[in-house]
Amino acid sequence: MSSSITENLVPEGKLLVHIAENGHSFELDCDETTLVEAVMQLIQPVSGIHFNDQLVLCSDMKLEPQRPLSAYKLPSSDREVFIFNKSRLQTNSPPPIPEQVDIDEVSEPRPPASSSDPHPLDDASDPALKALPSYERQFRYHYHRGHVIYNRTLAKLDHCERLLREQKVQERALEVARSNLDQYYRMIHQNCSEFMKRYKQQYRFHSDLLENFDKDMQKLRSTKLHPTLQTATRKCLLDFLKEDNLRKSADNCNSSHKQFENKVVDFNQTFGEVKRKVEELFTWRASLPIKNLELSIKEHHRYLNEQKSIMQSLSKDVNTVKKLVDDCLSCQLSSSLRPHDAVSALGPMYDVHDKSHLPRMLACERAISKLLDFFKDKKNEMNIFVHNYMQKTTYVTYYIKDVKLQFPVFREAMIRQEDLFRDLKFVRGIGPAYRACLAEIVRRKASMKLHMGMAGQLAERLATKREVEVRRREEFLKAHGWFIPKDVLASMGLCDTPNQCDVNIAPFDTTLLDIDISDLDRYAPEYLAGLPTKAEKPGSLRGSISMSNESSNLADTEEVGVDTLEKDDSDDILEGCELVEIAGTSKMEVENAKLKAELASAIALICSMGPEFEYESLDDCKVNNLLKDAAEKTAEALHLKDEYGKHLQSMLKAKQMQCVSYEKRIQELEQRLSDKYSQGQKLSTTNGGTDFGLLASKAVDCKPEISGCEVNMPRISTSEPMDEVSCISSSLDAKLGLFTRQSSKGREGVDENMMDSSGMLNPQLDSSMQEPHREELQVGEKDGKDKIVGHSGMSLTNSSTAESMPEPLNALPCETVAELIFDTKVREDLVLELQSALAEKSNQLSVTENKLRDALDEVAMLRREMETSGKLLDESQMNCAHLENCLHEAREEAQSHRCAADRRASEYSALRASAVKMRGLFERLRNCVYAPGGMAGFADSLRALAQSLANSVSDSEDDGTAEFRKCIRVLAEKVGFLSRHREELHEKYTNIEAVNEQLRKELEEKNELVKTLYTKHQLEKQANKEKISFSRLQVHEIAAFVLNSAGHYEAITRNCSNYYLSAESVALFTDHLPIQPSFIVGQIVHIERQTVKSLPPSSTRPEHGRADPVDQMTSDSGTERLTLNSGSSLNPYGLPIGCEYFIVTVAMLPDTTIHSPPPS
Repeated sequence: MSSSITENLVPEGKLLVHIAENGHSFELDCDETTLVEAVMQLIQPVSGIHFNDQLVLCSDMKLEPQRPLSAYKLPSSDREVFIFNKSRLQTNSPPPIPEQVDIDEVSEPRPPASSSDPHPLDDASDPALKALPSYERQFRYHYHRGHVIYNRTLAKLDHCERLLREQKVQERALEVARSNLDQYYRMIHQNCSEFMKRYKQQYRFHSDLLENFDKDMQKLRSTKLHPTLQTATRKCLLDFLKEDNLRKSADNCNSSHKQFENKVVDFNQTFGEVKRKVEELFTWRASLPIKNLELSIKEHHRYLNEQKSIMQSLSKDVNTVKKLVDDCLSCQLSSSLRPHDAVSALGPMYDVHDKSHLPRMLACERAISKLLDFFKDKKNEMNIFVHNYMQKTTYVTYYIKDVKLQFPVFREAMIRQEDLFRDLKFVRGIGPAYRACLAEIVRRKASMKLHMGMAGQLAERLATKREVEVRRREEFLKAHGWFIPKDVLASMGLCDTPNQCDVNIAPFDTTLLDIDISDLDRYAPEYLAGLPTKAEKPGSLRGSISMSNESSNLADTEEVGVDTLEKDDSDDILEGCELVEIAGTSKMEVENAKLKAELASAIALICSMGPEFEYESLDDCKVNNLLKDAAEKTAEALHLKDEYGKHLQSMLKAKQMQCVSYEKRIQELEQRLSDKYSQGQKLSTTNGGTDFGLLASKAVDCKPEISGCEVNMPRISTSEPMDEVSCISSSLDAKLGLFTRQSSKGREGVDENMMDSSGMLNPQLDSSMQEPHREELQVGEKDGKDKIVGHSGMSLTNSSTAESMPEPLNALPCETVAELIFDTKVREDLVLELQSALAEKSNQLSVTENKLRDALDEVAMLRREMETSGKLLDESQMNCAHLENCLHEAREEAQSHRCAADRRASEYSALRASAVKMRGLFERLRNCVYAPGGMAGFADSLRALAQSLANSVSDSEDDGTAEFRKCIRVLAEKVGFLSRHREELHEKYTNIEAVNEQLRKELEEKNELVKTLYTKHQLEKQANKEKISFSRLQVHEIAAFVLNSAGHYEAITRNCSNYYLSAESVALFTDHLPIQPSFIVGQIVHIERQTVKSLPPSSTRPEHGRADPVDQMTSDSGTERLTLNSGSSLNPYGLPIGCEYFIVTVAMLPDTTIHSPPPS
């Protein structure tokens, strides 16, 4: 388990657990089978939260201790677990302990000392070489000190990042708590919304029951029962009830309704308070966003980078001085680089370390320390914020739970209200049930008629199929029965025939009342349907919907939707033939029966919807949509009605014109047929005349006419009556009637417009009358021949009897007899010709008869079409009347809509008046706000406005105005209080400003004094730094050396002597001068302490590469000679043995002029 969590993803198999109250995080090694209880036990010792006080959340889920982590899809790299301390959620729990940051203090290294860390160059004779180890120790000291400072800064910055991570964890914990509360609140809010929705529906329904109770009773009293249903104790629908008990029940319902309404109003206010608290809690956020803290850390990283660069510089300088020391130890210095030059270069580097690098690192550390203090404060604020937020969350949760516990009580109260209003709903439901029963009677009667008709059609279809089967069996026996004996066929069972199918339906619904759809509104008016009246909004909506539906159904009769009656078995039986004539019932009757069934079913459905349907799901949006749809359907139905009326009128005019043309055609055909038959009769009567010359001449005249297939009968006056013509015409009419009946079926497909009335005006026979069709000739060929033979035989007999009258032969002479014989032959020829002509005329007559039959068939067909058109016209008139009724109802519906619109307009006018009044009040308030005179003027004007509103109180004002007046009064009081408080604060501010001004002046004086003292101190300090030291000399001080009589440069001191300038320093100052200067001033970089020792007797003087005036010295007494070189410790300055002296190495001061004595 680890608590050092970074922003990276958690490895697999690790569970990341956060403590909400302080933001600490822990990684636990666990798998999916680990119980949540085990995790809580592992967290207890490291977090200090007791097991029973742990509340474990993940996202919006609460983790139960007895369940494994796999139940919550844990562990997972993208899911975190937060643990809240229940003891901290209580109202009386103590605030969190301030955040403590423990930083391991590392002591800075001590300044270096040569005695504690000896170096081989410490004993070098050259002061510059002796200075190198000192520089190396100092540079190492600077580096180690900088490293300690850098580590402290890095640790503080790490603590800042840790505090930032913990605040992020706390922020996510608040989001989890907020999400958990939001889920809980949304569940309660949804329950409350559903409860209020159901309550409003119940409230509107129950209010309607109470308000219209008397009306409902009056409706039941005014609705008389059907005469068949009336008894001595039951005359109307009200007799089904006990009126006194219902009155008492209505009173109880009214009181309970008001009490429950008050309870629900209080509950709604309580829930509104919960909603306000939750929204206020959701809008509460921390003072400083986390992003600002992240930016602060990013900005302060530059201090750490700056320290890193300084550490790199210090490390580089340490390496440089170490390399110089190593080179000196190994004697690898180049000829151009002398130790003194190296020491001179290390001096500025030391100053940079001491005056720039180390102070800058300390300044960076102080900046990070300030940042750490700032983060500590913000962390403490976050801890307190989380503590207070979780306490408020707990309080709101308890408040929500209290509201949640009230839901079952109110639901039980709603159920009790339903039980109380059961009697009133029973009163409301009697009327719709009675109307639905009568509508069901109408539907069942129509359904029975359709059922019987479909049974008859089924019998006809089965009979047709039986005939087909019988014919098929007969054809089979004709084809194969000649080969097989009949007894064998009978043994095979192939001689049987299918039996007749008798469809018999037992009578049912024989006890139904004798009422029709037209009697429904008489015995059960429409107001019994349970819907509100048309003057009310829901009623108008229902009426418009039903009206639009009926109008749309009646406007297109060919698309009438089938009801459940037709959906059951009619489709399977009829197989699409739903409007055919069945069982002696016309197509119109079938359609009317279906429409009656549909209308009755719709009425029963409307009645069965119940009054609750009015208040279940019709909110304002749905009401507006339904009103819009109803208006559109009504307009569409009216438009279709107008279009259908125009279509019927145009169809009626076309039928009338067609009937007129048919009448003219019939008259012309009758005239032409009468003329044709009269001519044919006259031609037949001429065959019985005695004037053969006339007949011969007629025959001669007829030959060319017969050859031209056209007969023109001359008018012959005869005294014989026309009985034969009448007999022929009567027999012809009988035959034509028979032929018409036989050929009527074959003529049904003839077009109605095949005969044009314009062709009827031609007095001559048209081609259709003159040239018979082949089909007609073939049909009437056999019958025509028989008729021709009969007629010709009759005429020949008549003529032969007329010609063979008995005369005495002896009365004639021989020539006469010869002439007579000749004339007889001629007459016989003439008779033969006349017979042939008569045969042709008979053929033409048969053709004419066929055409006449066709004409009569056409006349019969036209009569049938005219009857059909008359029926269609009657039906159209009925539809027009029905559409007019629908239009009238639609107009009434529109009137009800207009009344509703007027009511809304009045409401809008009242709202507008209220809005105008409120606007005036707001205008007065705006004038008060912008009134001149500042704050005091605003307070006075607001006070005057409140007083004016209080004086203008009237009884007719609405609640909004009273509330506005109250708000203005409270606002005026608060503004007056704020104005007085502002004046007091202004007075206090004036006094404080005076005191502050006096303090500021004193502070300026003190600052001037401090600046003066500080400047003086700086000047003194600078002077102390730059002045020549005349006491005991120290490193980095300025010393003055004077050339003494022995040629040595000796330091000027007060109490200390024997300080001599080293040869290297003398060479540094005098090599570029022609003569030695009288004094030298420089900064001490190294002091070497030595003691004068005696010279051993065996010592010899070493060789010197350079002759120096101070290399050899001889004492005045000459008793002892001392030799000095760069590597010895002998006495070069003529001091007594055992005396201490100091060799001082100095560096040149900047801008220092070396003075030399003037030439002598």
